[in-house]
Amino acid sequence: MVFTIVTFILFTALVAIISWYLTKNDNLNTESGYFLGGRSLSATVIAGSMMLTNLSTEQMVGLNAQGFKSGLSVIAWESGASIGIVILALYFLPKYLQGSITTVPEFLEERYDKTVRNIVSVFFLLTLGVAFLPTVLYSGSIAMMRLFNIPELLNISPESAIILSVWMIGIIGSIYAIFGGLKAVAVSDTVNGIGLIIGGLAIPVLGFIYLGEGSMIKGIEYLFQHNPEKLNAIGSKDSQAPFGAAITGMRIMAVYYWCTNQAIIQRALGAKSLKEGQKGVLLTAFLKIIVTPLILVVPGIIAYNIYGNQISGDIVYPVLVNKLLPSKLSGFFGAVLFGAVLSSFNSALNSASTIFSLNIYKPLFSPNISEKNLIKVSKYFGTVLAVFSMIVAPFISKSSGGLFEFIQKVAGLFSVPIAIIVLVGIFSKKTSALAAKVSMGFFVIVYGYTQFISPVKIHFLYVIAILFVICLFLMYIVDKIIPPKKEYSLPVRYEVSVEPWEYRYTVSVMLMSLLVWIYVVFSKIGLLSQSENLKGRIGIITIIFIVLTYFCCIFTRKIEKKN
Repeated sequence: MVFTIVTFILFTALVAIISWYLTKNDNLNTESGYFLGGRSLSATVIAGSMMLTNLSTEQMVGLNAQGFKSGLSVIAWESGASIGIVILALYFLPKYLQGSITTVPEFLEERYDKTVRNIVSVFFLLTLGVAFLPTVLYSGSIAMMRLFNIPELLNISPESAIILSVWMIGIIGSIYAIFGGLKAVAVSDTVNGIGLIIGGLAIPVLGFIYLGEGSMIKGIEYLFQHNPEKLNAIGSKDSQAPFGAAITGMRIMAVYYWCTNQAIIQRALGAKSLKEGQKGVLLTAFLKIIVTPLILVVPGIIAYNIYGNQISGDIVYPVLVNKLLPSKLSGFFGAVLFGAVLSSFNSALNSASTIFSLNIYKPLFSPNISEKNLIKVSKYFGTVLAVFSMIVAPFISKSSGGLFEFIQKVAGLFSVPIAIIVLVGIFSKKTSALAAKVSMGFFVIVYGYTQFISPVKIHFLYVIAILFVICLFLMYIVDKIIPPKKEYSLPVRYEVSVEPWEYRYTVSVMLMSLLVWIYVVFSKIGLLSQSENLKGRIGIITIIFIVLTYFCCIFTRKIEKKN
């Protein structure tokens, strides 16, 4: 245990030292320097920070629990997210950087009016403060408690161990976010991201070796021989990610999360150029397709093959890690998990402070405030929000339905209305502020009623998809009854180069082709087809996809050269 604690402290300290060294000369006394890293982030840092902001223990714990129950179909949350990421790279990011946007509410103020900005700012803060931040702390505390066996180590109850872990994570994460600004957060994310990928991939590898009694290949074969239904990427209607929901409501959630969620896109907004931003965002999409399912879903399937129905819920991943991981590596893995929690927590805290300072406090209470004092306000607010999240986090254990589904369902209440009006605002020049307000109000009331007051039996993702369509139609009707007075035109304020990356469309086509290939291979058409010549079938499928991708790439290259 002493060796474990020492290695944990050493790796955690190493990340802190590297982050301090690489950001010690940064100017944190300006809005751009503190909130956007001086618009100097490279593609690698953007991808690393976006990945680690997204990839945290609320997913490692929650999504692996869903994988344990529903199998590979829950990769729709991960691999499927690449669709939203590609949309960010091709359509949203160019618009954001053209207008030198710092926050999404700032864009919505220009697109609609100040009232819409205020409403969306409050929605963002509620989503981050009530759903995201406490859940990150809670999931992180579960993982840390079980990995280090804190109740036994300190002779305290599990409830006390959770509270202790929550406050430890929250205090350290707050220091990064409040005193270091975005760049310190992004750099620490990148360093932790390398460790997380190494440590995260070690768990399925060790799991395969365990199932194969020393052979990784035999372990993979074991999964296909025992419970092969768990390897079907096409979710049934009874699964936690039914395929119909995966291509409807889930994709709407992905557009919000990857295209409008301040905690995620703030890294891309800090890009040194559009070209660099698009490279970083598309690299993130590749990692989401290939790497994250291996870290966030496959371990849950392995756990099912080891334990069957002996365990369940949010303890699945911590129990599996304790079983598979050699004791000498537990300190390093603990530090990696700790870094992942810190990343998601401090990123969301930094974004919440940014929104509060720039979109609520400054315009409503102190329009002439200096940049230095505004940053102080941001730090004060971040401290209050961090303390609030640490108080709320332990109560999440009372929620039913699983950790990951809880955060997604609560987030949908405020996130989807934002996604709707941003989407319409980007692609329509005529939609009015009144239509945006009516749409948001309608969605929050109806969705809140169907999910939290009088729950309906239909999956919440289908509810989101239905309300999405209704809200679009509602906005159209409002504009027909009360036409907007003028068309909107996004102002041009170049702070960085907005020349796009030459290969953005080609890479996007290749990523989408890879995504579809995975779904076809891990279905009854591919590996689960019961075909006698399974290798030949997979070979034919792969060749077809390669040929189709090749011709699509030729077509997109012509488009890129014209542009």
